[in-house]
Amino acid sequence: MADLQQIMQLGQQLQGRLQQLETDLADRSIDATAGGGMVRVTVDGRGALRSLDVDPAVFDDHDADFLAELILSAVSEAQRRATDERQAAMQQLQPASFPMSP
Repeated sequence: MADLQQIMQLGQQLQGRLQQLETDLADRSIDATAGGGMVRVTVDGRGALRSLDVDPAVFDDHDADFLAELILSAVSEAQRRATDERQAAMQQLQPASFPMSP
C-alpha cells in the first residue's frame, strides 16, 4: 500500500509542476521576424499570438499576398520556438526526476 501512496504523491507533484510550467510558459515572450524585420510578432510560451507589428514600408511596393506570407512566416517561426521551449521544459519534468524512497 505504501507504493500506491508514493505513486499518488508523485502524481500530485507532477501535476503541480505541470501547472507551474503552464503558468511560466504563459508569461514568456518569444519574438520572431520576417522580411528583414518588416514583420515582427510576439507569442507566449504556449504559442499564442500576443502582438503583431508591421513596418509601414511593407505597403510601399508589395501586395497583400506578400504581407500575408511575411505574417505567416513570422508567426510560424515564433510558434516553432515556443514549441521547442515547451518540449525542453517538459523533458525536465520526466518521472525520473522524482526520486522514490525505498
